[in-house]
Amino acid sequence: MTHSASLLALALASAFVLAGCSGGDTPAEHSSSDRGEGHTTSSAGLPKGHIDAGEKLAHTKGKATGQSCVDCHGEEGNAPIDASYPKLGGQYYDYIAHSLQQYRDGNREHALMSQQAKDLTDQQIADVAAYFGSRPTHLRDLHGVNN
Repeated sequence: MTHSASLLALALASAFVLAGCSGGDTPAEHSSSDRGEGHTTSSAGLPKGHIDAGEKLAHTKGKATGQSCVDCHGEEGNAPIDASYPKLGGQYYDYIAHSLQQYRDGNREHALMSQQAKDLTDQQIADVAAYFGSRPTHLRDLHGVNN
């Protein structure tokens, strides 16, 4: 294969990958307050999160379950009440935001989290993710643990 043929093949492959990643023009299924806003299920499409608003939300009891984020994940997200619940303090903003979007949109299921997240707006998700992402971390780096 010639150099120019290789470059063409690489360019075509890149175009297909990028096309598969595009969100298209169809809005994702979101909570009622966000439908029609054209938001995607990607955290990249969220508005800027506000730590102070996120802190308030993290301590607010949800209508669906009567629980707040900190009731289950602990103050600052570092003391979950169950070992299977993740520590959120210091976690990546994108991880938290995307997880909440997935629970809200029904693409990820959990008996409590799906109910907690179903009515969150994109702004609320961004705020909660900003808050927990700003907290000190108690996460362990597992890189190389099984080597």
